[in-house]
Parts: sequence; C-alpha cells; structure tokens
Amino acid sequence: MLTHGRDILDRADELTTAYVEVFTAPPFEHRDPEQTRIAFRERLETDAQRPGFQAWIERSEDGRIAGFLTGWTTPAPFRTDRSYGSVLDRLGAEQVEELLVGAFEVDELGVLPHARGTGLARRLLEAATRDHPRAWLLAWNQNHAAIALYRHLGWKEPEVRGPEHDILVFVAP
Repeated sequence: MLTHGRDILDRADELTTAYVEVFTAPPFEHRDPEQTRIAFRERLETDAQRPGFQAWIERSEDGRIAGFLTGWTTPAPFRTDRSYGSVLDRLGAEQVEELLVGAFEVDELGVLPHARGTGLARRLLEAATRDHPRAWLLAWNQNHAAIALYRHLGWKEPEVRGPEHDILVFVAP
C-alpha cells in the first residue's frame, strides 16, 4: 500500500477511473459516469491542496488499483458546503467541534469489485487512522454494505441531536 500527498495528482487519471468504477456501481448506479468522473477529478485537484491531505492506494497483483482512501484534517471553522451543513445540522456545533474539527476526515474510500471481500477496506482505514486516531467519515444511508462494515470495525455513530438526513456520521473507534 502506498501513501501519497499532493503527488496523488500524478495518478489522478487512474484514480479517477477507479473512483468512477466504484461510485457508479450499485448502490450508486443512478450516477452518470461522465458527470461523476468530471466532478471527482475537479474535487481531487482542490482536495489535494488541503492541509493534511493524504491518499492511500493499494494495487492488485496485475498493477491495477484495488482500493483507495483519501482524506485530510478537518479545519476550523467547520465548513457548510457539500454535506457539511447536514453534518452540522445533525450533530450540533458542540459535537462537531469536539469530534470532527482537527480530526482526520476520510473523504473517499473505495474498493473495486475484484478486490472486495479481501479485507482491503479495513486495511485502508487502519492505514489512515494509524497516524490519525481521531478520524471520521460519512456514509450514505442507502450504502448498507459500507454501513455494516463500519459498524463491524467498531466505528461509532455520534448522538444525533438534529433532524435525520440521508447521511450518517461515523467516528473511529
């Protein structure tokens, strides 16, 4: 497994292809592959510049990407764009400050179909949290396999203080 910083952009095309393969397959089959490709590539260009950005990639024996994880240190003040507003609404400012700000934010975690069932998602999460014991991530409430995995690995959902949303927040064990 290799760890990357901003140099991930040297592998952006390959990572983007892997991302699209993961995030346009069930339960994400409603996503348009080309729009998904464009949006991820644009985000990656920006995300790689964030303070604390790191990426992990593991390859199969044939050299293809088998899985990946990207993330960074959550800055203060806590953002409100993308899903962050829902997180703030769901957990409340006090919990967000206590649990998420300054913690490692797992932004993208993907395991390609040919590598599923090998423990790769667990290994990627362990690699990311080895140096960042305070970590968190979001899961779409319809991604039942990922939710089951996070719970199995001991990731916990903080107390919900606001309205339900289609995202769940998990913090590292």
